[in-house]
Amino acid sequence: MSHAPLLVVPPRLFAPAAYYDLIAGYDAVYVDYDMRYNKRDKAVHRYDIADARGRLSLTVPVSHPEGFSSGRLRWSDIGVSAHGRWWEVQTVALESAYGGTPYFEYLFDSFRPLFGPRPVEGETIADLIRRANNVVRRIMGIRTYFLKTLPPDVPFDDYRTTSVADCAPYRQLRQDRLGFIPSLSILDRLFNEGH
Repeated sequence: MSHAPLLVVPPRLFAPAAYYDLIAGYDAVYVDYDMRYNKRDKAVHRYDIADARGRLSLTVPVSHPEGFSSGRLRWSDIGVSAHGRWWEVQTVALESAYGGTPYFEYLFDSFRPLFGPRPVEGETIADLIRRANNVVRRIMGIRTYFLKTLPPDVPFDDYRTTSVADCAPYRQLRQDRLGFIPSLSILDRLFNEGH
């Protein structure tokens, strides 16, 4: 099946591996950070990992700018909150869940700057996702060009409201006990498989 040379996807923090596999198959991608903010769309700032008990959701708390009505907000307007010192909680959760995987020690230092203390002046969830995507793309060797704006009159495949099919199963640390857990964050595959 042929596709357009351009892909449009929603913003996702540490999206499942299938999201990045899809991106890798295109010449260019546009991440639509200007999608309307929807507080029910937790996938923008929540990702799932596997700990000793199974699936665990980790959320980066967000904050809304003052003076905006919720109907006019875009994801690019939404700030990263320091609530709950999430960066420390998530670092401990990742170390606990993946410290025994083959690639954690080798790769986690690349992600460590994303889990630094907050607040970072003016940081938005879009900024954090961009930085995370850059690290993931570098590790995976994804050469797809990320566009800053969506060019007019260029055909594109639109995945903003389309689910991406799960990726093929790969080896997971606790698979013998928990079975394969699909749709986990790309971090799961990276720490287990290295790519």
